Amino acid sequence: MTKKLFLSISVATALAFATSPAALAQSKGGQQFLKKAIEGNLAEVQMGKLAQEMGTRDGVRSFGKQLEQDHAAANDKASAAASEAGLTPPTEPNKKQKAEYDRMSKLSGDKFDRTFVRHMVADHKKDIKEYQQEAKKNDAASGYAKDALPTLEKHLQAAQSLEGRGTTGSR
Repeated sequence: MTKKLFLSISVATALAFATSPAALAQSKGGQQFLKKAIEGNLAEVQMGKLAQEMGTRDGVRSFGKQLEQDHAAANDKASAAASEAGLTPPTEPNKKQKAEYDRMSKLSGDKFDRTFVRHMVADHKKDIKEYQQEAKKNDAASGYAKDALPTLEKHLQAAQSLEGRGTTGSR
């Protein structure tokens, strides 16, 4: 009887922990997603600032400001989700993102505008796919992904609009 009771308690405890929000938040995949999302947000904030400084078109500069503001706010939410998941948030973009920033910072004029907009379209398409996949899960990262998707989609539409206009507009 004691063995059965002990086994029952052990199984019940294991099930309770396996389905608790804390246990779900600790998933390795969720932590990896949040790490990548935070690095991406930090990179987008920097790219947004760069577009404001180096963009020659009003639309590019305005989009840069939107990126900076929206991704800074998203990063606050992602960092909170990371803390909930027991992850220490990264404090800077990854090496690839830094290299892309460095490459963009060497461009100027219309070449900067065109390259920046193309990069934002491609980057946001890739991010939306990753966020959609994460949003289907059930952990701290999925909640963040669901909340962030509408903003990413808005950014993609804005970038595609700039791309469609050939980044034309007032200087």
